[in-house]
Amino acid sequence: MLKKFQRHLNTNFPQLKDKKLLLAVSGGIDSMVLMHLFQQLHYDISIAHCNFQLRGNESDGDEMLVKEICQDGYIPYFITSFDTEKYSRDNKLSIQLAARMLRYDWFQELLAENQLDYLVTAHHLDDNVETFLINFIRGTGLEGLMGIPTQNGNIIRPLLPFSRLEIENYALKNKIQWREDSSNASDKYFRNKLRHDIVPILKELNTGFLDSFQNTLHHLQQAESLVEDASKLVYEQVVDEKDNRLEIHLKPLLEYQNYKAYLFQWLKEYGFSAWNDVYDLVQAQSGKQVFSETHVLLKDRTILLLYPKKKYDAQTVYKIEKEQSNLNFPLNLVFSKAINISLNGNHTIFVDAEKVQFPLELRKWQEGDYFYPVGMNGKKKLSKYFKDEKYSLLDKENQWLLCSNDQIVWVIGKRADNRYIAHETTQQLLKIELK
Repeated sequence: MLKKFQRHLNTNFPQLKDKKLLLAVSGGIDSMVLMHLFQQLHYDISIAHCNFQLRGNESDGDEMLVKEICQDGYIPYFITSFDTEKYSRDNKLSIQLAARMLRYDWFQELLAENQLDYLVTAHHLDDNVETFLINFIRGTGLEGLMGIPTQNGNIIRPLLPFSRLEIENYALKNKIQWREDSSNASDKYFRNKLRHDIVPILKELNTGFLDSFQNTLHHLQQAESLVEDASKLVYEQVVDEKDNRLEIHLKPLLEYQNYKAYLFQWLKEYGFSAWNDVYDLVQAQSGKQVFSETHVLLKDRTILLLYPKKKYDAQTVYKIEKEQSNLNFPLNLVFSKAINISLNGNHTIFVDAEKVQFPLELRKWQEGDYFYPVGMNGKKKLSKYFKDEKYSLLDKENQWLLCSNDQIVWVIGKRADNRYIAHETTQQLLKIELK
């Protein structure tokens, strides 16, 4: 197994040779074999062990074994303990998910603090089978059927081609010490039930099951690569990237029979889960929205707009005092005295300082708002102005107003109000710039 493992590393992970590696070692057979293999191949390794305090003396015994092996082999190590049950209760998580979050957060801290390059875990071929079956049973797409990735960012899983049987044989042959986790014998957990009851039957039905499984994964990975290629080509034809948002044009999108698959491919990274609502948005009335935790997907006439959720309250009013020279959030506005009027534009206006009343206010539009647009006679409702300027719902939500005594001075970046604009006879000039 050692030679096979070395060939695997040389072929698929040549970048590891001169790097500093952090191995996640629980004390179980898989991770103890992983540590032994890297020791034999003289890689630069450190060990990280988590005591989750879930199995009393057993957990302490795991910690002691890892500590002793590291000390005997002069291997740098890091050990920490977690109150996993409390973290699980406080965050309303399952024990398994709580333990996963705690350990991976800690691993990443160790990598950063100690200038280590990669985290290496001991996931193997049988783990991959179980993950595949879990996703399959619960329902998943193509991505979920590809099992555990060999690399995810700075996390490497070099044991994935090796079966549990291979690992056990290597451990026995090399007299490697390990600890048995008594919880692995319990069928209380879904994964254990698959491990004990389902996977053995599959292996019995097909003696070459693991080889067949690996071939299937290879075919699925090829299919996924084709999906990615097609998705990128259609994306270039259908989607425009503007500032911090995406515009998905529906007319060219609907020319593709599998448009739902493309939407899923493009939007999955933004945290959407109500996929039927996303797909229904294509035929919905303008103004309908679907939300993820971080983003909004909006139907606006012939396009779908994707943009981040606001980090501020739309009802918030920001006040600008007379002595202020600038405002940094949510916009960058600069206020200064001026001697002469240069050209008023979208990003700079000159107002009569004697006509405005401080504090000025920065706010979003409200029903009934109106102003006297420069270059026009009389007043105009802001809603009518938005319509004439072909504002989308997103544009309306993003539009800021600079107000004096609740009257609009400037539709910022667009049009100033004629009541406040400075003229050649104005005595006190106030220059306002949008940076």
